[in-house]
Amino acid sequence: MNWGERAEAAIERYEGGEARDLDQRQLTQLANAAWAAGLALLMAGRSNEAAEWLRRSAQRYRESWEGAPPDSWGRPIAAMKALLLAGDDAAEAARWALDAGAAQAQSPIGRYAGTLALLVLGDDVGARVLGSTLRDLDDFPQSVADALVELAGADRVDYSISVENILESFEQRTDFLEDIPVADTVLVLQKLAAARDLAVELAPSPVLP
Repeated sequence: MNWGERAEAAIERYEGGEARDLDQRQLTQLANAAWAAGLALLMAGRSNEAAEWLRRSAQRYRESWEGAPPDSWGRPIAAMKALLLAGDDAAEAARWALDAGAAQAQSPIGRYAGTLALLVLGDDVGARVLGSTLRDLDDFPQSVADALVELAGADRVDYSISVENILESFEQRTDFLEDIPVADTVLVLQKLAAARDLAVELAPSPVLP
């Protein structure tokens, strides 16, 4: 995988779309392209450049929220992830998700946004309670639900098992946003885990930097 070429292609897509009159859908497309550039640069070991594109991605996801269809929870989720991977404070994006009602959402993806936001803000008790509602659902990955709850509960052993299961699922996937095969969920969970002194050492993987 030539990550530098992947990054250049994503940047070209971003710059080509930036010249248009932008509605919420086109802003999301720009955010996706910036996200792809950031991840590709991260995989290429160009962390400073990656952070710039990830921040840009988060900004575009936030701009796309106005006029977005109901339950567009992927946008605040992606913004929080992008800022965490850039090494930034994601608290503002977390508050955006909660203010929009993520913690009270009927959909699992909404409650995922809420749980992630609570973890970002350090409300581990609230995250554990909300994250527990994602367990045993047919339409939400069990290992992700487990990892969220175990992070919130400071359960290092079970978190380690869950994050390894998530990594394995990414290694087996063939469908990725913008065709960028990176285990972004693992990277984000490890960022949140590091803040709690719970990060684990993972085996080398083609979907990790």
